[in-house]
Amino acid sequence: MLETTSKHEAAPSSLGMQKTQYDIAVEQFQRAADLMKLDQNVQEILRKPRRILSINFPVKMDDGRILLYQGFRSQHNNALGPYKGGIRYHPNVTIEEVKALSMWMTWKCAVAGIPFGGAKGGVTVNPKLLSKHELERLSRTFFSLISEIVGPFRDIPAPDVYTDSQTMAWFMDEYSKVDRNNANAVVTGKPIIIGGSLGRDSATGKGVSVTVEEAARHLKIDLKKATCAIQGWGNVGSFAHMFLEEAGVKVVAVSDSKGGIHKKTGLWFNEVAAYKKKNTSMANLPASENISNEELLELDVDILVPAALEDVITENNARKIKAKLVAEGANGPTTPEADDILFKRDIALIPDILANSGGVSTSYLEWVQNLQHLWWTADEVDHRLTARDPRLGLENYCRTVSLATQ
Repeated sequence: MLETTSKHEAAPSSLGMQKTQYDIAVEQFQRAADLMKLDQNVQEILRKPRRILSINFPVKMDDGRILLYQGFRSQHNNALGPYKGGIRYHPNVTIEEVKALSMWMTWKCAVAGIPFGGAKGGVTVNPKLLSKHELERLSRTFFSLISEIVGPFRDIPAPDVYTDSQTMAWFMDEYSKVDRNNANAVVTGKPIIIGGSLGRDSATGKGVSVTVEEAARHLKIDLKKATCAIQGWGNVGSFAHMFLEEAGVKVVAVSDSKGGIHKKTGLWFNEVAAYKKKNTSMANLPASENISNEELLELDVDILVPAALEDVITENNARKIKAKLVAEGANGPTTPEADDILFKRDIALIPDILANSGGVSTSYLEWVQNLQHLWWTADEVDHRLTARDPRLGLENYCRTVSLATQ
């Protein structure tokens, strides 16, 4: 959000090339490093991941064919503790993407005040095209190949895009073949019955709501009169909808990968959830207007929550954003150029490393329960999460923004 550029590397855009996610992550880091006058030696250490594992591995399909897939694990920094970060399955996964995400995880864990470093992993695959058996074979093979660099005290993966608690169960079982000691602590986001934590599913969306509530207080936005649009209605977006609604916010627009809906009088969470479950898409919800994901971002609302993909708010549409507050539920939804534009327009932005840190905070609590052989109730988890919630980080962030504008 501050107008500085890297002193070390030319921006790809200036060379006529399109920026990668990693280019953006490094640019964001350099802006912050310059602002805080970070020691050059520390900058050199933090600018690149410590280790990147890239593997090609075969998976047998149900029809007997053998297909080759590519997977990655990027371990950015472990100065604060074991590496931590999700594993995603998506056809657009690249090594540049996981490098960027691992860097953001380092900052996110530090902001959340938990003793983890940053990592991220992924497999370039469209999981919707695989059967459950094929998906299991892919998951087990990939995790067995990265098992030499993960572990309860080394690197703890978690669910991400198109991976879930079942994926984590396969990972854990595969790892137990190598090391049975504390095997259930090798991943978080597991099914409850094998060591998962209550509250993990809703934690990221709840964190978005908590940070929005605190930012609204700072910005003097009355949530009882506020309207909100949420792009992306997966795990993060749907739970953010639920908790923001409980806080009194009127959610007037939501969307998924197929498009969105808009209803000025408000979209009740239960109504949208029931309709989407029955129809697989939210399009054509009665009494609502169908809109595109792009149109949703430009609606005249008080709060905007991009909770879907990266790079959706860019220099091409940032001047059309009408919200007073943007809360990044997704990872990297706003480009640095768009950051500058929003900042100059006095639109407050809660960065992803703060807004969606509720998930990794609850993952930490799951990891602690596994290592200490504890079982906490939902209330106990919520109490511990609230005790270390992101509001402290938000207060520091607000103070930083105030200083930057003086």
